[in-house]
Amino acid sequence: MFPLLRPRRLRNGETIRRMVRETSLSPDDFIYPLFVTYGRNVRKEIASMPGCFQESVDRIVKHAKEVYSLGIPSVILFGIPEEKDETGSGAYDPHGVVQKAIRALKEKVPGLYVITDVCMCEYTSHGHCGVIVNGDVKNDPTLELLAREAVSHAEAGADMVAPSDMMDGRVEAIRTALDDSGFHEVPIMSYAAKYASAFYGPFRDAAESTPQFGDRRSYQMDPANRREARKEVMLDLDEGADIVMVKPAMTYLDIISDVKERCDLPVAAYNVSGEYSMVKAAAKLGWIDEERVMMEVLTSIKRAGADLILTYFAKDAAKVLNR
Repeated sequence: MFPLLRPRRLRNGETIRRMVRETSLSPDDFIYPLFVTYGRNVRKEIASMPGCFQESVDRIVKHAKEVYSLGIPSVILFGIPEEKDETGSGAYDPHGVVQKAIRALKEKVPGLYVITDVCMCEYTSHGHCGVIVNGDVKNDPTLELLAREAVSHAEAGADMVAPSDMMDGRVEAIRTALDDSGFHEVPIMSYAAKYASAFYGPFRDAAESTPQFGDRRSYQMDPANRREARKEVMLDLDEGADIVMVKPAMTYLDIISDVKERCDLPVAAYNVSGEYSMVKAAAKLGWIDEERVMMEVLTSIKRAGADLILTYFAKDAAKVLNR
């Protein structure tokens, strides 16, 4: 007896597969990370992240124009200052590399939505995300510096700020500081569930932010914990976050799904450097089809519930989607 129900009927050809597809990607889903550094005409490829670069402000502008021309609406900026110190003062310097990049981008690519990473690790000599006292990252003194950094980004013209430090109470501190400074309309995208992941290795090369001692497990989340992510997200919602993010993405699809089910706000996910570099490395060795794997990875993140995807694949994926 032949089967009565035949699901393959709706897989028999590209047109019908496209018509009944449950999850779709668009360049509008993507946020592209950029690494801005000091100097002029600097474009240094990051060895562990093929196709990604540390770039001076003038080159960032050119790169951002390319990004925007592909239909990608937004970038997120990470800064590499010329000098670092114990308190990461370059993070809130009005003439810092990120602040200069914001002003240049808003002038030269006015339609581009500019988001800034708010953290101290790229700017501190010790590589940690906050103030160090007796070898420990102190939570409350760090909040003041994060708030100053966020305000300095808003003053330079940032459209959105994104705190990634994982200090307790930082969303409320930043929201209060922005409001007190007249930036009521600047939203916050919180790295709400950021795990102490081994997948960040290449990023630390890109941002030159490797901790000089210890690690970040006292403030980033334990990869074994699921319920804790819900708690962190709800705390950030209560403190005034406008978008919540899960980081990393590929190995935390269950967390993305949980957050999406419990949260009415937009959910972002960061397809991080290690996830990107693994695909690039395997493709270079001829072990996988890079384009198909890239699109499968991004589709899985969207399918899990992410509304926005921060990804180094954004340009390549947009080119595929624009064909």
